[in-house]
Amino acid sequence: MSSSSNYCVSLLKLCCESQNQTQAKKLHCLILKTIIHPETFFLNNLISTYSKLGNLAYAHRVFDHIPQPNLFSWNAILSIYSKLGRLSQMQQIFDLMPFRDGASWNLAISGYANYGSSTDAVGVYKLMLKDAAMNLNQITFSTMLILCSNCRWMDLGRQIHGQILKFGFGCYVFVGSPLMDMYAKLGLIYDAKQYYDGMPERNVVMCNTMIIGLMRRGMVEESKRLFHGLKERDSISWTTMISGLMQNGMGREAVDMFREMRFAGFTMDQFTFGSVLTACGSLLALGEGKQIHAYVIRTDHKDNVFVGSALVDMYSKCKSIKSAETVFKRMTQKNVVSWTAMLVGYGQNGFSEEAVKIFFEMQRNGVEPDDFTLGSVISSCANLASLEEGAQFHCQALVSGLISFITVSNALITLYGKCGSMEDSYQLFVEMNTRDEVSWTALLAGYAQFGKANETIDLFERMLAIGLKPDGVTFIGVLLACSRAGLVEKGLQYFESMIKEQGIIPIPDHYTCIIDLLGRAGRLEEARNFINKMPCHPDVVGWATLLSSCRVHGDMEIGKWAADSLIELEPQNPASYVLLSSLYAAKGKWNEVAQLRRGMRDKRVKKEPGYSWIKYKGKVHVFSADDQSSPFLGQIYAELEKLNCKMIEEGYIPDMSSVLHDVEESEKIKMLNHHSEKLAIAFGLIFVPPGLPIRVIKNLRICGDCHNATKFISKITQREILVRDAVRFHLFKDGTCSCGDFW
Repeated sequence: MSSSSNYCVSLLKLCCESQNQTQAKKLHCLILKTIIHPETFFLNNLISTYSKLGNLAYAHRVFDHIPQPNLFSWNAILSIYSKLGRLSQMQQIFDLMPFRDGASWNLAISGYANYGSSTDAVGVYKLMLKDAAMNLNQITFSTMLILCSNCRWMDLGRQIHGQILKFGFGCYVFVGSPLMDMYAKLGLIYDAKQYYDGMPERNVVMCNTMIIGLMRRGMVEESKRLFHGLKERDSISWTTMISGLMQNGMGREAVDMFREMRFAGFTMDQFTFGSVLTACGSLLALGEGKQIHAYVIRTDHKDNVFVGSALVDMYSKCKSIKSAETVFKRMTQKNVVSWTAMLVGYGQNGFSEEAVKIFFEMQRNGVEPDDFTLGSVISSCANLASLEEGAQFHCQALVSGLISFITVSNALITLYGKCGSMEDSYQLFVEMNTRDEVSWTALLAGYAQFGKANETIDLFERMLAIGLKPDGVTFIGVLLACSRAGLVEKGLQYFESMIKEQGIIPIPDHYTCIIDLLGRAGRLEEARNFINKMPCHPDVVGWATLLSSCRVHGDMEIGKWAADSLIELEPQNPASYVLLSSLYAAKGKWNEVAQLRRGMRDKRVKKEPGYSWIKYKGKVHVFSADDQSSPFLGQIYAELEKLNCKMIEEGYIPDMSSVLHDVEESEKIKMLNHHSEKLAIAFGLIFVPPGLPIRVIKNLRICGDCHNATKFISKITQREILVRDAVRFHLFKDGTCSCGDFW
């Protein structure tokens, strides 16, 4: 090899490092002008340079002009087609090769394996076994083991293990690590452990692979023993342990191990920080998360997109959404994971509108959503009961092809279910090629939410019949359906079955369902006994549910007990005072109502003003009680007057107990007629075209009179009216409500 060729090769390497294709072409041109017959060595390097710079046409042109290409020349051009996934051209080059070595065979195998032609990769491997077994090497076996792992080919994997032993590669670490990883991923952890224990020599890479496999199978104690017994550890060993502990629900131990790693002086990378920040999020450990954030800044990882996304996720889970926003805005680089972390954070913290806004901002920045992003923004639309925007995302899912992902389809089933479009929800469910437990639960919850008890229970029984395992969320839907239908005994049986047969530990939501089940049926004493036997006291929703039942059935004693418990739990929550006031007002006990109001003043508890809003043609129209701000007031109040006359003819009687003021009856009726939800519904009747449902959102619990009046309105106008209040969704249709008059 001449010194000039050597010098030119060095220049080509510089072109690759700087990704300067123009300089590479200039150098190529200079060689053609000054050297009549360039050496094959130089031309081979030129092929590799054009390959690394992504210029396939020039690389092939150089190859075509080599008078006598050697094996390196053939492998260089074969490598390009293999790495770019040009499989037909790769096979043509491979077939034309006058001779091949191990690298040639490996390039063909890896080309097929990396680009989805797994069976072709196996075909080349079998041909290699037959015609060129002497060329088998560590890379061949490693590639095939990874392929078997990804394709979950257990039998072929075992055959290759046998061939590894036959050809004497059993003691090679480069082969041993993917072999153990394959067994672990295929659930054969004891085969992996047996191979590991039989290795005469093990390096840290093999040990790390074994720890990963054990952690994947939940064998945490074995992983700990292996880790603590290591003579040599590296940063990957520590990170693997932290990640494994976090994934196995041992967040506290993951954070403690992070501290140990830091004190031991090991270098942390993006995966270390990502795992420990995820652990902090799961623990709601905001203080420790902030400390790690400070350490991220000190170690100069603050601009790492992976770490930044983990910080956004941690702050969001710790309910520190402002900190999450700050981190997100300061990120110099953002990818789809970063945007999704912020979007999900908004959704988790009740800021569904912001979640939808940031999705559109993400698209304006040229970042395309993946299935998880699209599923998350659809879930936010479901929380807003925003069918209009949700339907737009459904169209986007169809156009982009993301509808094929089960996460997106499940989110759409939930969206249509929460918006009362159960026909669309069911149609989506039927059209799905693959369904999981979440799919069934989403449809089931939709039926339960809107009082379709028979459909809910039938779906649940079908789910059990095909062998799917229900989770806690599934049982919430079933118990809710039993409650709506008054199936008390059946509901209690399901609750017992959940604990004894399915092994599910009840959470507060399950207990609330049973309180609701008994309360709706008027079995308030049983509800009190049930609460007294619970392993923990009900949460705010549980006590409020009992108090609502007492209001409906007029039980002052248990109602007072529930209200006192609710006030003790959240003394600044006005809902408990309002519900108890409603109970007193219904009994005409105005002195007690006044006393409650004084108590609210003394404790500085302020009743949140009631607002209702409706979206029409992309604009949100907000109403308050006795609203005087809307430009459509004249039309709205005229519509209400007309409706009021028709309702009275149909038998409507204003519910005076909903007015918590001791005033004249005429004044009470006037106050009732101008509640915010009635104004929003009247607006919808005027402007939303017939045949379309009217969708109203209210920030507080809908009052008894408005609930009753809306039932009459739905019957008189023959319109579907969906109201989402602070407690639940109400679908009014033909004079009935999906909540069964309990909320």
